[in-house]
Amino acid sequence: MSQTTTTTRRELLPDDVVEDILVHLPVKSLTRFRCVSKSCDSIITDPPFITKHLKLNLNQSESLKSTNTHSGYLLYTTKDKNSSSSSSSKKFCTAVCNNDRTLTQVSRCEIPSFFDKCNIDACCNGLFCMVDYALCHIIYLWNPSIRMFKKLLATPSTDEDMWSVIGLAYNSKNNDFKILRLVSFWGQEAEAEAEIYSLSTDSWRKVVITMESLRGYEPDFGIIYIYPACIFFNGALHSVAASIYDVFILSFNVNDESFREIMLPPNFNLSFGTPGIFTELALFKGSLAVFIYGDNQGVLCHLWVMEEYGVAESWTRKYMVEMDWFWDGHFFGFADNGELLIKNAFGLVSIDLESQNQNILAIEGADWVGSTTNSMESLILLNGGK
Repeated sequence: MSQTTTTTRRELLPDDVVEDILVHLPVKSLTRFRCVSKSCDSIITDPPFITKHLKLNLNQSESLKSTNTHSGYLLYTTKDKNSSSSSSSKKFCTAVCNNDRTLTQVSRCEIPSFFDKCNIDACCNGLFCMVDYALCHIIYLWNPSIRMFKKLLATPSTDEDMWSVIGLAYNSKNNDFKILRLVSFWGQEAEAEAEIYSLSTDSWRKVVITMESLRGYEPDFGIIYIYPACIFFNGALHSVAASIYDVFILSFNVNDESFREIMLPPNFNLSFGTPGIFTELALFKGSLAVFIYGDNQGVLCHLWVMEEYGVAESWTRKYMVEMDWFWDGHFFGFADNGELLIKNAFGLVSIDLESQNQNILAIEGADWVGSTTNSMESLILLNGGK
C-alpha cells in the first residue's frame, strides 16, 4: 500500500514540476535534498537547473534593491579570538546592515585551511576569487554556500617586479563567470598583459594591452601599469592604469572581451603618484567613484562620482573632508548606503560622509571586508563549474 501511494505521488509530480519547486528553494535546502533521491540529485546538479536557479536569484536581488528594510550586507573574514592559532579558526561571515546602523550576522562558515596563504581578491554573485599571495598565478574559485572550490593555474612568473590585479565578473550574455588577471612589470620595457579565464570553457587566453591598442589612432605611449582594485560594474571590470604620460581607468567589457579607456576626474594627474596621496576605485551608491586621500597634515579626502557612466564630463566631486585618523591600506570601499568603510584606531568603522559621524562596527580582527546590496547564494561549482 505504501509503495503504491509513493508511486502515485510521483506520477502526480512530474520532473518539470519538481524542478519548478526546487528552483525556488535556498541553496542550503537544495544541498540537503540531494540526499533524498537520485532523481532530486540529478535535477539539482544539472547545469540548466543551476543556471535557472542563479538567474532567479539575480532577478530577486534586483527586485529587492528598492526595498528599505535594511541598508545592504557586509561580508568579512575574521579569526575567532577564543580559538587556538589553528587555521580552522578563520571564518567567512555575512551580516545584514540594519537601518539603525547595527549588524545582524546571518551566516558564518569555516574557511578551508589551504586558503591560509590566500587573499580574497574579488567576489561576484556569491563566488569568490582567492589568490595565493606567495604564488600569485595560483587562483581558486570558491563558493562558500556549498563549500566547494576550483583550483586554476594562470601563467607563472619568476619576475620579482611583476604586479598582478585580479577581477571576477559575471557575463550575463553567455551566462558565464570570467576572471581578468592584469599583469604589469615595474620599471621594465614590457607591455601590460591580460589573461582572461572563462569558467564555461575552463581555459585561459592572453592579450597584450598597449595605449595604441586602446586609442587606435595614437602612437604607443609606452608601458601600462595597473593598480588595484578591479571593480565589476555595468557589465565591465575597471582598474586604475597609468602610462608614462597619462592616468586613466582601464575598462574590460566581459560580454565582448574588449578593453577601453575611461578618463578620470579633471586635474587627477596632478595628484596621482604624489608621495602621501593614495587613490582607490570604488562603487558609491550605484555609481563608479574615485576616492582620493592624503596623509599630509591630516587626511584630506576627495570623493569623485561619475554621474553618467562612461561620460568623463559627468565626474562630480561629492565630498572633500578632513579625517586625521585614517591611513593607507585600510580602505574597504563603501557600504550600500554610501557610508565609508575603513579600519582606524577604533577598529572597523563606517563613516557618514555628510556628518562625518563614525560608527564602530562590532567586528574584531577583520582582514577582508566587502559590501553588497543583497546576499547572493548560488549552486555554481556544484558540478565542477561545467
